[in-house]
Amino acid sequence: MAIHSRSPGDPNSIENLRSLISTIPKAELHLHLEGSIDPATAVELAARHGVAISEVDVRQRYAPGDFAKFIDAFKWVTSFLRTPADYAFIFERLAEHLLTQNVVYAEVTLSIGVMLLRKQDPLENFAAIHAVAKKYKSRGLLMRWIFDAVRQFGVAAADEVVSLAAQCAREDVVAFGIGGDEMALPAKDFYGTYDRAGSAGLGRLIHVGEIGNAAAIQEAVEILDVTRVGHGIAAMNDSRVMDFLAEHGVNLELCPTSNIRTGALARQLGKTSADIEEHPLKMFFDRGIKVTISTDDPAMFETTLLDEYAVVYRAMGMSADSLVRIAEMGFENALMDDETKAHYVKSLRAAVSASDS
Repeated sequence: MAIHSRSPGDPNSIENLRSLISTIPKAELHLHLEGSIDPATAVELAARHGVAISEVDVRQRYAPGDFAKFIDAFKWVTSFLRTPADYAFIFERLAEHLLTQNVVYAEVTLSIGVMLLRKQDPLENFAAIHAVAKKYKSRGLLMRWIFDAVRQFGVAAADEVVSLAAQCAREDVVAFGIGGDEMALPAKDFYGTYDRAGSAGLGRLIHVGEIGNAAAIQEAVEILDVTRVGHGIAAMNDSRVMDFLAEHGVNLELCPTSNIRTGALARQLGKTSADIEEHPLKMFFDRGIKVTISTDDPAMFETTLLDEYAVVYRAMGMSADSLVRIAEMGFENALMDDETKAHYVKSLRAAVSASDS
């Protein structure tokens, strides 16, 4: 049945889907702390440093555009993050938001490379964030951390981020990743960096195939031994790469609204604009590729995790059962022990069964 013909009384309606997804516990695996600064929070953050801006100003900066505009907006809003207290402030806002989405586990990416560029002490910033996170564990929200380097800042800067991540591994830092301009330097340049991350017991992640090509995704997996790829939508253009991802069990962290707002999907399609219906998430899922749904920079893209599941259901025609399976993969592909994964999956299935009764 076509999505648009589903009525509110239909068990497959969008209203019932939102109710189901809001009920089940969920994981967020691709979430940038700095991209969670909503307009109201940005206004308060700027005011802490004597800068007067309005929510309208923030929304205009966040308005849809291309990837370069998004990067400019990210640089602008993070310029107001100047002290450990600032990071604690925005993290608390994010944690409260995650609780409203029934997110029980999140791996939050911190832009350590940007902190270093701005001559901040990442360890002090992280200590302030981690102190706040502890109180949310008792409220049912478990947080883990990904220390992120910026590709265009070079290998030496990335090595410094790995060293800091290794120092904080006992404080719930579970992975090292690289974001930024994926076109700046090839994956092979970072072989030693990722080797050190693996030796430190850190998960190895990377943003690739967002605006770059499909071959770069396979190259990152083969050379850097990454197990999760941020975005990776370029795989849609190469069936051999899709087969490779499925065969090797690589998880694509997919963020549909982000790919529309940054123009990344349009770029992959060779078009000036793209519709959400053209997103490859369903194609990847149907081909047996591990996929998860995330928000990326939720405040900047005016989305929530519930919104992401709803848009996948409404625009891509995926079944509720398929979305539940994707939610399970959020826990299965998380960087935690198998016992904890099994616990979360069991609680998710129990919530689904309760919703059916």
